[in-house]
Amino acid sequence: MKTSRIIAGAAAGLALAGGAAAQAPLEIADLFEISQAGSAVLSPDGGHIAYTLSDPRNVVEGEENGPPDVHLWIGEAGGGTRSYVSGHISVSDIAWRPGAGTVTFTAKRGDDEHSALYEIDPTGGEAVRLFAHDTAISGYVWGPQGETLYFVAKAEEDEEPYTDQGFNARVYEEDVEPAHLWTVQPEAGTEPEAEQVELEGHVSALSMSHSGDLIAVAIAPTPLIDDHYMNRRWHVVDTQSGEIRSTLETEGKTGGVSFSPDDRHLALIAGADRHDPTAGTLAIADVRSGEFALVARAAEQHIQDMAWIDNESVLALAHVGTASALVTYTLDGEETARSVQDDVVLRSLDGQAGASRFAATADAPTHPREAFFVSADGALERVQNHNEFLSARTLGDQQVFRFEARDGVEIEGVLITPPGDAPRGGWPLILTVHGGPEAHDSNGWLTNYSDPGHIGAGDGYAVFYPNYRGSTGRGEAFAKAHQNDYAGTEFNDLVDGVDALVEAGIADRDRVGITGGSYGGYASMWGATALTEHFAASVAFVGISDQISKFLTTDIPNEAYLVHSREWPWEDWQNLLERSPIFHAGDSQTPTLILHGEDDTRVYPGQSLELYRSLKLRSDAPVRLIFYPGEGHGNRKAAAQFDYAHRMMRWFDHYLQGEGGGPPASDLPFSELIESGEDSD
Repeated sequence: MKTSRIIAGAAAGLALAGGAAAQAPLEIADLFEISQAGSAVLSPDGGHIAYTLSDPRNVVEGEENGPPDVHLWIGEAGGGTRSYVSGHISVSDIAWRPGAGTVTFTAKRGDDEHSALYEIDPTGGEAVRLFAHDTAISGYVWGPQGETLYFVAKAEEDEEPYTDQGFNARVYEEDVEPAHLWTVQPEAGTEPEAEQVELEGHVSALSMSHSGDLIAVAIAPTPLIDDHYMNRRWHVVDTQSGEIRSTLETEGKTGGVSFSPDDRHLALIAGADRHDPTAGTLAIADVRSGEFALVARAAEQHIQDMAWIDNESVLALAHVGTASALVTYTLDGEETARSVQDDVVLRSLDGQAGASRFAATADAPTHPREAFFVSADGALERVQNHNEFLSARTLGDQQVFRFEARDGVEIEGVLITPPGDAPRGGWPLILTVHGGPEAHDSNGWLTNYSDPGHIGAGDGYAVFYPNYRGSTGRGEAFAKAHQNDYAGTEFNDLVDGVDALVEAGIADRDRVGITGGSYGGYASMWGATALTEHFAASVAFVGISDQISKFLTTDIPNEAYLVHSREWPWEDWQNLLERSPIFHAGDSQTPTLILHGEDDTRVYPGQSLELYRSLKLRSDAPVRLIFYPGEGHGNRKAAAQFDYAHRMMRWFDHYLQGEGGGPPASDLPFSELIESGEDSD
């Protein structure tokens, strides 16, 4: 018999206090009132945090459809927070301008043709445009005096003279221009010319040294996303001559870098080797030579972010299983302190050496992502509660659930259930599978348009987020455990998790659904076909149904080969075919809802069409296919998210708690679900 454990800790029994029984559960409409912090940066004096806040378009109340608006907020230590840039805008790349006390950011406002650089004084006044390039600014850093700007942008393209006559053919993977490094000394009200720094390749990220003499530049051979993932390398460039002084010859994926206060070392987050699925290991590099050493490679964790404490030590933000921790390492890799967060999951970290506190973003089972001050020992101060309305909602009980897989490996995940004890026979279960698989679900806020979470719990479901083999958060070996074994032990873990929940009296074996997007969509398609006897309903989003055609149509074939399949399709066609849901479609008895963005370049929409057609031709199980125009690998616009959430929950309600049989109506009752937005007078 498999063993299982519920780890209650601080995350159990999280239905909010204060008359919770009389409060309404979280509903889909509430998703469009939830604000979430994005990036957060600490002011030079350590007293303020500038952060972005994402606010969805509330289509429920008739607001214009579109992606979330992203606003600029500034919070003060000890209290006091206000919005500085709002409206229908998307603020990004926020930074404190050295020596000025102002905050700069990029956005497209007013008559801007492209994303431009803006500046705002927190003591008063409106944001002013500081600099606009010929093309969009996609990233930047300031020199240490705040006078010189180093930024990333493409060169201006020549207009094609005949496009207005219909000659608009696109040459696949060739009509993509690289981005370059540029410098300029911007000043409001002027239009200075930027100068390009001649570096070969596609520039994507920057990090400035404290002296200003050096700048770290991330460069890939081409702008193709496959190169960005697998062949991007950091180079240390002389800011005066533009010459490359050293290169960090990492083997695989790379994350961010940061100079030590004395500019002698770089802290780097990178893949441990060429086949590491994620950039999640801390490394310390010598700036002059580029030589580096991995830190705590064998630790069962993945590093998400880091900041220097002083010249000799780095504070790393680690995700450890479903939790987060702040870990202090010396230059030689010795761990000198570790503070595990019990109440929140930290997501990002920013600050300067010598500061007593850092800026962070974090979420918890009871609240979405917010901005925080955090000290190296883990002490937290929340800047603002942007979702006070959640105190009037009854949330589910959330906890970590661990079980033993059939081969003895311990697997863990996050379980959300309706408040109180399980009914006799268990709750209906929605197994929610993350994508990647190089990702993981932490014990924080897990509810959004495609993840049922507290919405599912409010509707009477247990919702389980398993961190199956191939997930991050448990070290390099665990993340590699799925390689060259598509749909093998990784998806056995899913079934074993369901079995453990049933044995624990939490789930009803006859009412189990599965959902997920991307690789989680692959799991959902596999669950509906090869594992059909285990699942009474499936909702598959941007999933993989045919591993052969997916390999040959995705924009990341080399990444798929190097860190997932470890063999090319033509080395064993039959193996990949048999690990494809379409191969098993004839066995399906699971009602399957398939959803996909029409503009998806990661997992081509034809993947969903292949499974739909296979099920239609080879199975009598109900199936429906939904395409979302203008959406890609995930829905960004509010209307598509709203539509998705309702279709997903209606499918599960129909087959796990309802009459079943044929599928529910193909249309949604929009007149009942949303307001028109018109004046009711």
